[in-house]
Amino acid sequence: MQIKTILNRIQVHKGFVYGPASLHELAGRLMLELEIRPRKGSRPVCSGCGKVCPGYDTQAQRRFEFVPLWGIAVFFLYAMRRVNCPDCGVKIERVPWAKGKSHLTTTYAWFLAGWAKRLSWLELARAFHTSWENVFRSVRMAVEWGLAHRDLTNVLAIGADEICWRRRKDKFVTLVYQLDQGKRRLLWIGRDRTTKTFRGFFDWFGPQSCQHLRFICSDMWKPYLRVIAEKAPDALNVLDRFHIMSHLSKAIDEIRAHEANELKSQGKEPLLAKSRWCLLKRPENLTDTQVDKLGELLACNLRTVRAYLLKEDFQRFWAYSSPAWAGKFLDAWCTRTMRSRLNSMKKVAKMLRVHRPLLLNWFQAQGEIALGCVEGLNNKAKVITKQSYGFRTYDGLEIALYHGIGDLPVPKATHRFC
Repeated sequence: MQIKTILNRIQVHKGFVYGPASLHELAGRLMLELEIRPRKGSRPVCSGCGKVCPGYDTQAQRRFEFVPLWGIAVFFLYAMRRVNCPDCGVKIERVPWAKGKSHLTTTYAWFLAGWAKRLSWLELARAFHTSWENVFRSVRMAVEWGLAHRDLTNVLAIGADEICWRRRKDKFVTLVYQLDQGKRRLLWIGRDRTTKTFRGFFDWFGPQSCQHLRFICSDMWKPYLRVIAEKAPDALNVLDRFHIMSHLSKAIDEIRAHEANELKSQGKEPLLAKSRWCLLKRPENLTDTQVDKLGELLACNLRTVRAYLLKEDFQRFWAYSSPAWAGKFLDAWCTRTMRSRLNSMKKVAKMLRVHRPLLLNWFQAQGEIALGCVEGLNNKAKVITKQSYGFRTYDGLEIALYHGIGDLPVPKATHRFC
């Protein structure tokens, strides 16, 4: 079977035919070059307006890189024609296998973009003997096409959070995810973490789409809550469980550190040494050594232990199915915590009392949306930024995140290479 037979099966270009093929070796690497010629009687298409126009002249041959075959680099050779367009003037013709001045075929660009979801961009460039810039351009092309063709109808639940991506003034980006069952993806990225940024999402999403929202999952940051109440008053605002428990963990850590310093200054036995993760991890995730250490701590009358027991007791809040009974438990827990004389835990109790209605919304949304996947998507976003070893520009970060967790559509093709 000839190479031309395979290409005519998987990569047909209307108005063009494949010519002879030749095999060369350059710098120790095999290269397969195939000529492309315009079909006899066909007329070129203007790259400006897309109209069929008379030819003007023909330029020198250009090389367009195609998907490697058996590890052999494949190039299309074609002499571009110029057209005499009555509307646009003299223009280069439009060819179906490449866009603009790109020396990569569109098929190869989509091939690289597909592999960019599995490998880091640098490793991908090395594996296919191309440049990092070619990989970046391919991913950007895929993201631009996907954003233009994605379906934003029937978005009923969203979650908002932020991640830190570099150590500078504008180090945060705001991320908004779709949390519907069976459809979890990144919807929107905003620069920085401000009220203006979050309001920008709702302006982009549109008032009609905002009216269809049923659930919005967020943390207890006041600007988020204020913008949600302003832009989507009919949606049920649900507080993220992860952020609530993180406040309790931070309170325990503060109490443990302060008490450990007190014991050290008084010359007493360092009971809290190497106990941080024993107190912060869930009991079922503890190692055997940590279980033994925790057992020793629970036998001591320490402020840290009392704070730990309050945190573990609060876990029962999530087990309720009735918002009414959960509310009674929350009130009782906050009362006990306010009497505990543990200032860090008392701050958390005051915060939970202020947000009591939003806390109870968690039970109304339970089973309707994926409440735990916001932090999971955040972790994926952080992995994507680490795979790239950091981004110097916000645009690069935005493209990588949309490509990795945006669940963007891809065009239909006659053949899939990966």
